[in-house]
Amino acid sequence: MGRRDFSRPILAAIACSVLTIWATAVSAAEPRRVLIIHAFGHAYSPWSDMAGSVRVELLKKSKEPINLYEVSLDTARAQSRQDEAPFVEYIRALLAGRKVDLIVPIGAPSAFFVQRNRQLLFPDTPMLIVGAARRRISDNSLAENDAVVLSDLDLTEYLASILKLLPQTTDVAVVVGNSPVERYWTSELARAFQPFTDRVKIEWFNDLTFDAMLQRAAAMPPTTAILWFLLSEDAAGIPYLEERALDAMREVASVPIFGTGDYQMGRGIVGGALLPTQKLGALGADAALRILNGEKASAVKTPDVVLNSTAYDWRELRRWKISENQLPPNSIVLFREPTAWEQYRWQIALACALILLQGALIGGLLYERRRRGFAEVQASRRSAELAHVNRFAMAGELTTSIAHEINQPLGAMQANTETAQLILDSPAPDLKEVREILSDIHRDNKRAGEVIFRLRSLLKKTPFELKGLDLNDLAGETADLLSRVAAARKVKIDSLLTRDSLPIKGDRIQLQQVIINLAINAMDAMS
Repeated sequence: MGRRDFSRPILAAIACSVLTIWATAVSAAEPRRVLIIHAFGHAYSPWSDMAGSVRVELLKKSKEPINLYEVSLDTARAQSRQDEAPFVEYIRALLAGRKVDLIVPIGAPSAFFVQRNRQLLFPDTPMLIVGAARRRISDNSLAENDAVVLSDLDLTEYLASILKLLPQTTDVAVVVGNSPVERYWTSELARAFQPFTDRVKIEWFNDLTFDAMLQRAAAMPPTTAILWFLLSEDAAGIPYLEERALDAMREVASVPIFGTGDYQMGRGIVGGALLPTQKLGALGADAALRILNGEKASAVKTPDVVLNSTAYDWRELRRWKISENQLPPNSIVLFREPTAWEQYRWQIALACALILLQGALIGGLLYERRRRGFAEVQASRRSAELAHVNRFAMAGELTTSIAHEINQPLGAMQANTETAQLILDSPAPDLKEVREILSDIHRDNKRAGEVIFRLRSLLKKTPFELKGLDLNDLAGETADLLSRVAAARKVKIDSLLTRDSLPIKGDRIQLQQVIINLAINAMDAMS
């Protein structure tokens, strides 16, 4: 009996351990349930953007499965608590029989809804308020099981950033709706903008229909700017989606539109100091994971999110002809279209390289052509000088022939002169014979002059000149010049000329030099 009594507590402890392990395993296998509550009946910025960021970051960072439930209400436009009763019944029916591990109201209106109806819905479930403004959520309104990720909006900075960028602004139109939430923000904005009223005139759109807003936006003077804050319902009670409403106003606006959150970038605003909704969502997801992992909600502290440094849409800056030099220091410019260099950098670099290479090749070819032309000129010059030298050398070779050619007419002239003198000294001079002697002297003088002219032409530097001449005469004359040289070398020259003239075009001196060079080379070869 003693042994049995001792073993019973041990068995009980083992059974409890097994049950605990089983319960833990069952609990671990069951996914966590998170309820995200929206204050509007449809996706509405900025709260839908924050919720989307929470959803994405939560599923990405969680190591355990999470079931997300999202409820879109219309409590932001509710005028009394009685209007909320159908939404309470809807949530209770939706989650009947399901344990919710965390409630995440997005924005202040949905947080107020949960606080008012918490005992009816989830009295013991922790709550994480994401995206509400710090000025709307007081610490006294938070329960021990509540955590917050809030924004701390500097409303004056919205207007100040416009005036810094466009100091010539005299009027600012503020686009804000007429729902209870928007009426609250209208009063807050009016209080924040009070210090600027002596500098600019502020026009509020909360008491206009959306069509009237569009008409005003289309007819504004150039020194006006539009600040788009929030529009979910106009003065006629007609609801609007922010994205479509902002697109419609951008289409007709005659002046630039500035916004309040990064979710509006790329949708038509120029930019400015903006609320970072993506950052709010990411911080909300981190806080939610801490609570789901067992940390007490009131112990989860997250610093309030303030406005980002100024950011601007490059396309809107160009549209409104706002220079980037006017932007505040450290501003971020988004949606900048890449330049041709940024978009086609490698193609342009390759094309430039090919052009440079082609230019270098063309330059090289032109340089070579110039060098070749210069070389040809130099070669032509040297060839002419060489020909001149050759003519001098040839003249040396022909000295005997030239001397004979000159001496012969000179001797005849001397003989004729002496004969004429004897005739004239006679008592009865024969004048007829004297005339014939003078004619012979003239002929011999002309013959000697021609020899001297040919010699001067042979030795003179003359440019190439095409003239009509008779090849027979040229060949016969050259043969006469060569006759004495041939006789001195005991060489006989036979000339075989045609009976008819051979008219050609050529340079007389160069052709004569060619024939002489060929004949002398032949004589040299024969020796």
